[in-house]
Amino acid sequence: MSVLVNADTKVLVQGMGKTGRFHTDKAIAYGTQMVGAVHPSRVGQTETFTGETDHSGVEGRDDTYEVDVPIFRSVEDAVDATGATASVVYVPPPFAADAIMEAAAVGVPLIICVTEGIPVGDMVVAKRFLEGRGVRLVGPNCPGVITPKECKIGIMPGYIHTPGRIGVVSRSGTLTYEAVHQLTLNGLGQTTAIGIGGDPVNGTNFVDCLDLFNRDDATEGVIMIGEIGGTAEEEAAEWITANMKKPVAGFIAGTSAPPGKRMGHAGAIISGGKGTAAAKIEALESAGVVVAPTPTDMGSAMMEALG
Repeated sequence: MSVLVNADTKVLVQGMGKTGRFHTDKAIAYGTQMVGAVHPSRVGQTETFTGETDHSGVEGRDDTYEVDVPIFRSVEDAVDATGATASVVYVPPPFAADAIMEAAAVGVPLIICVTEGIPVGDMVVAKRFLEGRGVRLVGPNCPGVITPKECKIGIMPGYIHTPGRIGVVSRSGTLTYEAVHQLTLNGLGQTTAIGIGGDPVNGTNFVDCLDLFNRDDATEGVIMIGEIGGTAEEEAAEWITANMKKPVAGFIAGTSAPPGKRMGHAGAIISGGKGTAAAKIEALESAGVVVAPTPTDMGSAMMEALG
């Protein structure tokens, strides 16, 4: 099993520019069903992707691919024609919130926004628009979601992922890759890895992902990666204490960050004395989470949590 995405997920691309084309090609090579794209100035065109698959030589899987991705005027037209069940947004920052709302308006169940630099005010409007619509937003400013060997939506490197038994949720893209690589090396693998993004206003949060993994029979443990700024990790700690039935390991980035200085993501800033790494680590440890002291210890922390 997995959460959010699997081999049956049909993905629509919003923003088939240079970035969109590059990552669509990588997703197709991985085996993801990329069924269409939205680009108003290229309506009726088809983008053809060819190359060698990431599973060359694997019995029962093709060594090469040639996939035609039709381009539509709107998300509504694309969904009607393709039956897309997920959308990935590579639209530039000034227009990305509108792209999210367009997908939500037609009920795309899963919207993954990779775009970085969306104005906070735009995201406030978009998040309010999503309320009550029964759709899920992952991101923005996130690496995406991957279920190993089944579906890759976003910008993460597929080759470091291996099917396994650990769920991964992270605010940091780079540290997501590090945790995944360690889980692969120590033989635990992943059920699904979710990058929730580091912006102050986002869609899916830690608690949402922990709940998904908690209810997934194939997930035996979870590693969550947080960072300074906000209260998401503290809220996750409270939820873990009250609800989590599976072992959790974690890491908090930014232990040396000075107050008032933004580190990395737009949301990674200590302000008003809140959002410190120390407070987050204390909350998680109080909830029974095994917190890794450094990024290189994330895999061993998960092993310790599993007992």
